[in-house]
Amino acid sequence: MKGRKNRPGSGIVYSTDPDLMKGAEDASGPPMPPSEQRLRIRLETKHRAGRTVTVVDGFLGPETELQALGSRLKNACGTGGSAKDGEIIIQGDHREKVRNWLVQNGYPAK
Repeated sequence: MKGRKNRPGSGIVYSTDPDLMKGAEDASGPPMPPSEQRLRIRLETKHRAGRTVTVVDGFLGPETELQALGSRLKNACGTGGSAKDGEIIIQGDHREKVRNWLVQNGYPAK
């Protein structure tokens, strides 16, 4: 039991302040115009059982806008994927399709 006290994260935190987490809810803020977004496109195979995915990251805005952009990209590529935590994941190697679609819709992409 001696080492258990010194481990980080083993304490319980409780607060009765209703405003404590208010700032964390709207951390993403209002959506930025597409021309101000700085999106990066990369190809990933690590941690995905050898499967290749195209990852678009750097999106700034609310989660609903990220979901909508992800849905439009998946439709443009004709494949599946997901959008969460500021990243859009498209199944397969669709870097050129994604880049072309983003540029046509006003997003500068690298």
